[in-house]
Amino acid sequence: MTDENSAGVAVRPMQERDLAPAERASAKLFFEAEESGRELAESEVTFRTPAAAKQWIDRMRFYLGVDPGGCWVAEDGAGIAGFAISQNRGRFWYLATYGVRTGLQGKGVGKRLLDAVLAHAGDRPGMFSSTVHPGATRRYRLAGFLLYPQMRMVGTVDRATLPAVTGLREGRAGDAEWMDRLDERLRGAGHGPDHEYLMNTTRLVVTRDRNTPGYVYIDDQGRATLLAAADPRTAQTLLWEALAASHAGTRVTCITTANHWAVDVGLAARLDLAQLGYLAVRGMTDPAPYLASGHFL
Repeated sequence: MTDENSAGVAVRPMQERDLAPAERASAKLFFEAEESGRELAESEVTFRTPAAAKQWIDRMRFYLGVDPGGCWVAEDGAGIAGFAISQNRGRFWYLATYGVRTGLQGKGVGKRLLDAVLAHAGDRPGMFSSTVHPGATRRYRLAGFLLYPQMRMVGTVDRATLPAVTGLREGRAGDAEWMDRLDERLRGAGHGPDHEYLMNTTRLVVTRDRNTPGYVYIDDQGRATLLAAADPRTAQTLLWEALAASHAGTRVTCITTANHWAVDVGLAARLDLAQLGYLAVRGMTDPAPYLASGHFL
């Protein structure tokens, strides 16, 4: 049923032609959200660069190619008014990104988008990273999601604190099979095609010992973007490797209370601790030792 406040807004499956306008809508929306939620200790928020915009479009094109049924947009006379991009991976579902134009928030557009992607999810367990927006969190809880508070670590790594890290190597395509098995233990399903995408766009570091498996993806700024491990000690080793690769400033996100091992590493590296939204989960508990990716969960 269409909310009367959202009359004139069409919610429909995403198409290739929507990628560029959806990116522009996303960039504006998340710039406004990050600016309003910025901590004083953090650097000034900047608008998405052309390179980052291309990366966003490429990632959405990947989702659209793998599982188009999870990709939805809202559109009105002014263009793209909102988007909800989700993916099914076997018996697991995740929401990669979701947003509604500021002027339309609280008018039923977000609910219609969320209803569409949840219908695609069916009864699958799943998770996503949520902001603290009151209207959004209310909607997520009513949809049956538990909200686990998240923390983030930000700052410049004190390089004098970096330990000697051993037992790791560069990852390769052949690692995806055991990585999926580890994912299944931690979150109920493997990342599947997401691993191939991440291997092509970020650096993969893995453990040498298959008895204590673990991996971390590190982006071009030296930040851990997804980390999974069999035990906290292995997870800490992988996070130290990511921190060693960081540039002037770094951040570690999606830290739930089940992953205090990451807090210990960040504090030892002289990073600052703050809160950042929620990890919303349904049909599962928050995985550990695990640092979710905001995009690939």
